[in-house]
Amino acid sequence: MSRSFKKILSAVTATVLLGSTMVLPSVTSAESTGVIFESEVEKIDGVDNWTSIYETQLPGYSGDGFAYLTNKSIKFTVEAPEEGLYQFDVRYAQILSTEGRLQTIVINGSEYSKVFAYTDKWVDAEFGKFRLKKGENEIELISKYGYAAFDKITIKKAVMPDLKATATAVPCDKKATKEAKGLMNYLYDVYGTGVLSGQQTIYGGGHKITTTIRYDAEKDICVDQSGKQYSFDEADKSVADDGSKFVWKCVDENGQVYSYDTQNRNYNYCEYDRELKYLKETVGDMPAIQGFDFGANCPCYQWDDGIVERMIDWTNNKNGICTASWHINVPTTMADYTLGEPLDFSKTTYTEKCDFSPSKAMEKGTPEYDYWQLCIKNLAEQLAKLQDAGVPVIFRPLHEADGNYSNGGVSWFWWGKEGPEVYNKLWKNLQTELQDTYGIHNLIWAQNLYTWSDKSVEWYSGEDYVDIIGYDKYNTQYNRHDGKQSGPNLDAESGIFWNLYDSAEGKKMIAMTENDSIPSLDNITIEKAGWLYFCPWYDEESSPKFLSGEDYQDIDELKKIYKSDYCITLTELPKDWKNYKLSDTPGNYDYIPGDIDGNKSVNIVDYILLKNYLLNTGTKKTDAHDTNGDGTVNVLDLVLLKKYLIGMDVELSYPKN
Repeated sequence: MSRSFKKILSAVTATVLLGSTMVLPSVTSAESTGVIFESEVEKIDGVDNWTSIYETQLPGYSGDGFAYLTNKSIKFTVEAPEEGLYQFDVRYAQILSTEGRLQTIVINGSEYSKVFAYTDKWVDAEFGKFRLKKGENEIELISKYGYAAFDKITIKKAVMPDLKATATAVPCDKKATKEAKGLMNYLYDVYGTGVLSGQQTIYGGGHKITTTIRYDAEKDICVDQSGKQYSFDEADKSVADDGSKFVWKCVDENGQVYSYDTQNRNYNYCEYDRELKYLKETVGDMPAIQGFDFGANCPCYQWDDGIVERMIDWTNNKNGICTASWHINVPTTMADYTLGEPLDFSKTTYTEKCDFSPSKAMEKGTPEYDYWQLCIKNLAEQLAKLQDAGVPVIFRPLHEADGNYSNGGVSWFWWGKEGPEVYNKLWKNLQTELQDTYGIHNLIWAQNLYTWSDKSVEWYSGEDYVDIIGYDKYNTQYNRHDGKQSGPNLDAESGIFWNLYDSAEGKKMIAMTENDSIPSLDNITIEKAGWLYFCPWYDEESSPKFLSGEDYQDIDELKKIYKSDYCITLTELPKDWKNYKLSDTPGNYDYIPGDIDGNKSVNIVDYILLKNYLLNTGTKKTDAHDTNGDGTVNVLDLVLLKKYLIGMDVELSYPKN
């Protein structure tokens, strides 16, 4: 058994036991830097001292040598003065693999891993920020896949950056609607001080409930088994192939729509709010954010699942925030598909197992291009209705593109299967088409990233194209760091949060855009994991039940976080968050420069109106006439607007502050 090594901070003295050598460090230094442990690794009890790695010399190490991870681990204990996050710094060299090598540290039985880059020189690096309990903590660096050399280890109290200091409330879309700007302002205010509750709800034809409703053609009524009658629209009357009459939709007194199933000849509805009802009953409130999906708007099979109406109702009637993903399917084999015609669902997929090429989707004249354009057109029709209704959306398309690609595996979805370079072009292409071709500006763009290795950051499309970085957490059954041996994994994943923070240099807000188990309140707050929001996936019909299943949520912890001051629920949202701080935030206005007619887009009609105003033809002046932001309206504004409309590299400006 290796000897314990402790460093006890006090006002008088501190000691560190290194092997058989007693060292008296500076108390002042420890207090000022927060260092609780510092050691030449070769001096740790039980560690072999190396001065070269077999025949390879690594000059420049400190002390008498270094430790090399082979089949023997580096094991020691650390005394932490209080529970919290601590930063682990190492001086290392790694000459085994130019591709990088996964190093593993075990803290009180929980494993954490990070890829260390190749280096034949001694370099200083942060292993990570890890949670230690108050008192004695067991630390072990194990070889596993690593075989790196370690010269020095330093552990100190982690100093966490101010999340708001580098993040921004300004949308990446320079023409963002005022509602999108208001939402960004509110999200920025929450970031780092609380977490928004979220919940993904089912889409398409999910959570289907069958009823006893039937259409009585003789009496011309919709009626159920109990004799209750339902209303219907005369225009919905139809005749089946066998000559029987029916109506497509029946409606109850609460507005619930029941749709006719041509296969079973009965009426049913989809309980899209099942998870919301469960939360209301369980924790007493609903989530601040509801997750939707535009997957039903696929060129291969398009049906109306009421997504637009439900999103408008959630925001405009219930005051909730909408987020939406886009599980967009493609033909498994492009040769099976004729553009514009329906295709059997079994012949479509959103996985990488298809011959659809994402690079060709941006190449005119290819079947993929034509299909991709139709996908965007269908999507834009839905988004335009939301924009017209004043509904902003945290939009998360082309999600989880990396998959396991950066970890030596494959992308899970077709949009990532040709790697990060093509994916980033596709992301930007989608954004450009929606904004420039269809005038969609009510979106806050959330992009999924992972932290498998240093290569994971290559999937980031850049600060000009992303508003929120999202992480999708599914680890209930493994890789737990919450200190428990059973039950749902309530880990806060603070290490991943801060790695994502580094990926974007802290410039973007970071959210848990999809997850299984919700991290516990204690884990989130103690570990300073500043997730903007969480959003569990919906319950499957049988399993898994991500929200209501005891394998995925601890009901007591679910109640605890929902009822805490740290978590924001539906009833705790500001009443008019769509206009949040628009009046006192520079650059946020309720109009678009150059949008003279107020239709939320800038086009030739606006140019004509501005010209007419300058010609004094009676056109009424608005703030939008000042396109260069100098506080006056003159011919310079007209010239700038013309350049903008013909595609020159100019920007229309709000008033200069």
